[in-house]
Amino acid sequence: MKTQNAKTDLDWRSVWKLVQPYWQSEEKWQACGLLAAVIALALGMVYLNVLFNDWNRDFYNALETKNFTVFTAQLWRFSLLAFILIVVAIYKIYLTQALEIRWRAWMTHQYMNEWLENQAYYRIEQASTADNPDQRIAEDLKFLTSGSLSLSLGLLSSVVTLVSFVSILWTVSGPISFMLGQSQWTIPGYMLWFALAYAGCGSLLVAWIGKPLVRQNFNQQRFEADFRFGLIRIRENAEAVALYSGEAQEKNQLTQRFAHIRENWWAVMKTTKRLNVASTFYAQFAIIFPFLVGAPRYFSGAITLGGLMQIASAFGQVQSALSWFIDAFAQLAEWKASVNRLSEFHAAVSKARGEQAGISVIRNNVGAILIEQVSLQLPDGQALTMPLNAKVLAGQRILVTGPSGCGKSTLFRAIAGIWPYGEGFIEIPAATNILFLPQRSYLPIGTLRAAISYPAAQDAYKDRAIEHYLQLCRLPHLMGWLNDTDNWSGRLSPGEQQRLAFVRALLTRPDVLFLDEASSALDADTEQVLYELLLDELPNAAIISIAHRPVVAKYHALHWQFEAYGDEQMAARYRITASIVGKSGSKAA
Repeated sequence: MKTQNAKTDLDWRSVWKLVQPYWQSEEKWQACGLLAAVIALALGMVYLNVLFNDWNRDFYNALETKNFTVFTAQLWRFSLLAFILIVVAIYKIYLTQALEIRWRAWMTHQYMNEWLENQAYYRIEQASTADNPDQRIAEDLKFLTSGSLSLSLGLLSSVVTLVSFVSILWTVSGPISFMLGQSQWTIPGYMLWFALAYAGCGSLLVAWIGKPLVRQNFNQQRFEADFRFGLIRIRENAEAVALYSGEAQEKNQLTQRFAHIRENWWAVMKTTKRLNVASTFYAQFAIIFPFLVGAPRYFSGAITLGGLMQIASAFGQVQSALSWFIDAFAQLAEWKASVNRLSEFHAAVSKARGEQAGISVIRNNVGAILIEQVSLQLPDGQALTMPLNAKVLAGQRILVTGPSGCGKSTLFRAIAGIWPYGEGFIEIPAATNILFLPQRSYLPIGTLRAAISYPAAQDAYKDRAIEHYLQLCRLPHLMGWLNDTDNWSGRLSPGEQQRLAFVRALLTRPDVLFLDEASSALDADTEQVLYELLLDELPNAAIISIAHRPVVAKYHALHWQFEAYGDEQMAARYRITASIVGKSGSKAA
């Protein structure tokens, strides 16, 4: 798998490209309504903080003057403001979560569609252009939506808070005068300048210390996904691993993958520790800093206790607003890593969907499947075959043989339209229903009925028809399991899975059936029974089989043989020679 390197810069055009589609989608009005409500509540919380700042002045002045009437009134005022703040805070979180899940659901639906469309998922795996698509769709989209809302709303609140409290801090802090040399200097609104300088120094320090965290978070997400993928692979191939007694090798591979997690996590820990030292010291010193710089005016009698508390409160709000970058740095680093991974994934999906296959598969009104000048290639561009010309007529029975790696299965993939590497044209009748049975059939997790009916819906076929073909395909013991839910790829033997694929073919009743060693796990007797069943049940269907057992040949009339062509110094390239089964004469296709 290709190694992905983390980006340390952030392209805002890429961010906009990721987030913009939802806000222009069919859900844009509901989304904008929710966002407007959340913004209104966020601004309401800022206004309430302004009111609390006023309350600080009045409350502490009442304490200083021992005015019990004002003191009591301010307690009631605080209770009302606190109640309103609680309600606003609760609904701000609730509506933010509602918007987040709606946005994530829409994005997940879109990304799944794009990933599955035009076999993009298959081409991405073939080219290894993006690692762990499951993690990017499941986790990175979650980080994108939640992080975008959290960070943007936090930034908005910080900006509005800054605007709201700058004038308050400027007004209530007043000027400060001091002698420098022989001159007297006066700084108006001096607390504001102290707040700006304090937050600026803290932000620069945190940015410098925490810069490696973006790359480390990027790598952490990738290493976690790789480790999880390794665990899933063992679960999916449990029987094969057990038969090989491959536990030691699997353990070594998992240990190596987890070692990457552990090593990178230590790096994250060290960076986070340094970041926490700076940010914690910054936050704690900010508590006493306004009292320290405001004390001279208080002790000189220029301001009251209430004024000092109002200054401290306003300073805290301004400093907190200016410290948004410091407080959000860790989340920003994680969000940035997710954005970079999604940008790479989006680019890989777009490239895969937009790739023009060298082999054109066309649906038209021809009466046969026509293979015209088709040259198969490997993904690296190496030629696999000479130009092939062949046709498949309705009702034909064709056996395809040849050495391993010559391109037999690749030809089937090209006809299916999922192998873009090569040149040439394949024409398929528009109304022709084609079904491919690979050597290892895919059985989705769910009910047995759904596994048999795939890719159709689980209620596409009547139980009587399913049970009938289960009986004919020598699977009577499965008739009572139709409603059972299981991982059938792990529960059924390879032979049972292949017989189940024949049941699927008989229910689907295709016009053309391609079998890619689809009976290789069956005994000879069962294989003959199933082929005879196909001929009886699908008399007008064309059947094209890749097989190596001589017993299969008698069920086919035409033989396509892949043969090496060219001298020994050249890389092996193959061509098809066609002959009648049982006849010795042949001709190049």
